[in-house]
Amino acid sequence: MGGPSAEREVSLSSGRACAAALRGEGYEVVEVDAGHDLPARLSEISPDVAFNALHGRWGEDGCVQGMLEWMRIPYTHSGVLASALAMDKQRSKAAFRAAGLPVVDSLLASRDEVRTRHVMAPPYVVKPNNEGSSVGIYIVAESANTPPQLDDTMPETVMVETYAPGRELTTTVMGDRALTVTDIITEGWYDYHAKYAEGGSRHVVPADIPRDVFDACLDYALRAHEALGCRGVSRTDFRWDEARGPDGLILLETNTQPGMTATSLSPEQAQALGMSFGAFCAWMVEDASCDR
Repeated sequence: MGGPSAEREVSLSSGRACAAALRGEGYEVVEVDAGHDLPARLSEISPDVAFNALHGRWGEDGCVQGMLEWMRIPYTHSGVLASALAMDKQRSKAAFRAAGLPVVDSLLASRDEVRTRHVMAPPYVVKPNNEGSSVGIYIVAESANTPPQLDDTMPETVMVETYAPGRELTTTVMGDRALTVTDIITEGWYDYHAKYAEGGSRHVVPADIPRDVFDACLDYALRAHEALGCRGVSRTDFRWDEARGPDGLILLETNTQPGMTATSLSPEQAQALGMSFGAFCAWMVEDASCDR
């Protein structure tokens, strides 16, 4: 848990929640704030399983997965290749397109070029190519006369993608099963504040949407999970333009390390299907392995 990424605080919340839930299920749990001494700490602890509650770079992009493979410590969630592929938004989109899944057009551009001119016709979105939790998102409106002035904390290369209007939907995959669909309702858009602040968003589970769109979310999420080679639990996010019916459903990205507090989207979906947060965490522990 924790680690050095931009999503450190979210990861600490996930880690504390999962540790408490697993103790409640009878497991002996050691909490480790992942730093440069992580291999030494794991050698000292010699765990039966590493529960990966890291989010963002290093913990979600294949780095820690490779270390765990090298140390032969069974771990939760996806393996090296799937983690790296899912974290790289442009490459994961290529995998989704190859699987026949609906995604918007996008390109990679330098931070300076995006500041200088519109690299695609507005409206569009600018985001880091390899971060999550809506960190560093710029939405450029159709009426924007000037390009966005990206903050210096943005990476030198960013993704620019066509803006997809509509409602925020998400589906969790657990093993080989898509669970259900959540409709995420916010006042504005689903940014970092809406995701993690008290009252920032409201979740409708299961989503009150037409059955064909609901079923498409389940189908697309499972196919995305399989296209990337994910294991364990993943969560796929969508935008749905209801004016276009099923054709308005767009796949945004797949998260291989979804948020894991008791009120996070994936545990909430498991709860809606009758699985407690503790049982959900325990399933991931029992699913853990090497060679993922």
